[in-house]
Amino acid sequence: MKRQHVLKVSLLLMAGCWVISALLLPAPADARNIKVGIVDTYSGPPAVFGNDALNGFKMAVNEINKQGVLGGKIEFVTRDDKFKVDIGLNMAKELVLKENVDLLVGTVNSGLAMAVSDAVAKKEKIPYIAWMSKSENVTGKAGHRYVFSTTENTAMAGKTAATVLSKKPIKKIWVAGDDYEYGHALDESFARYMKQMKPDVEFIGKTWWKVGEPDLVPYFTSIQAAKPDLIHFCTGGASMANVLKTIKTTGINQKIPIYIHTAIDYAVLKPLGTEAPEGVMGTMDYLFYYPELSTNQKFVKDYQALYKAPPGFPAFHAYTTAYLIAEAFRKAGKIDREKFIDAIEGLKVDTPVGKVEMRACDHQVVYPMLFGTTKISKEYGAAVATDIMTLRGAEVMPSCEEIQSARK
Repeated sequence: MKRQHVLKVSLLLMAGCWVISALLLPAPADARNIKVGIVDTYSGPPAVFGNDALNGFKMAVNEINKQGVLGGKIEFVTRDDKFKVDIGLNMAKELVLKENVDLLVGTVNSGLAMAVSDAVAKKEKIPYIAWMSKSENVTGKAGHRYVFSTTENTAMAGKTAATVLSKKPIKKIWVAGDDYEYGHALDESFARYMKQMKPDVEFIGKTWWKVGEPDLVPYFTSIQAAKPDLIHFCTGGASMANVLKTIKTTGINQKIPIYIHTAIDYAVLKPLGTEAPEGVMGTMDYLFYYPELSTNQKFVKDYQALYKAPPGFPAFHAYTTAYLIAEAFRKAGKIDREKFIDAIEGLKVDTPVGKVEMRACDHQVVYPMLFGTTKISKEYGAAVATDIMTLRGAEVMPSCEEIQSARK
């Protein structure tokens, strides 16, 4: 009995030593915070998108940090690109070379996304996730190992719109919009798919203006005189509000059908209130009031409690981005750029609208797409989407074969 008692005491003492040793040992080398660098627009009209995205990202990070990632947390530092490519590019380089971030995210401006992808992500071999820059070229023909997208892109928008509009009695189309990367990418993608689905359609003219140009009425007058069956406005964050105001002022939407990608988004429509034009057709991948899923309702409720307004698509994209980052590093098992990329390829995460996948072949998130028409809502004090149609991601994504061909 004495020997058994002595053995028990010895074992207890050894166990106690192990516990004390474990407490005194330093944390694993990778038990540090993951540092995310955000380059986005926080000045001027596009700031409405940048701020919405930042709020969604902060909300997700606060949730994620309650559990932590690999023994640490996610932290972030922001830079204002002022919607200018040169400024944003310098900001991205500063975040990588001076702030030593583990990855980059952000950008409203598609031209900036292309520049950061090539001159920073690819050159410095650092992951970069575009969460609002929608040019299909970001993950399409200019895609590579270090660039990703968590926003719907122009190919998805173009194919969604063409699927719906090719069934309408449309023969003649006029294109108008901002003369930069995103505007031209919208034009190219919609025209490509529209011609595939309706070969006899004719694009009868194009009008391009400088980003942020104030007076658009003369352009609208000229377009209306051409009497197209549809106007495709290819406009982005810097000019969207002005385009919608001019549509309302001229009443052109009462005479000619209009389609604009993101025209049904609440972040776009809220600043206009009840002065937004009705009857404008648009596409989007997220609406806070649709679909009516319990997960989306919780996301909206939590967001409104924090920021006193419902989330737009930027908040949804940034929220999804944060969870992809967290899950990819957990899967990688360490804070390592190359292992992060291997882990995020093909990764699926739960989001407010269901599980989404980061497609491995092009690093593009697969979302369902929505098509609807603007209508003033007394409930929300702004325009919302009506007559909403949903197309599955598989229906509107370019195939991996198309991506490979574009990159060649």
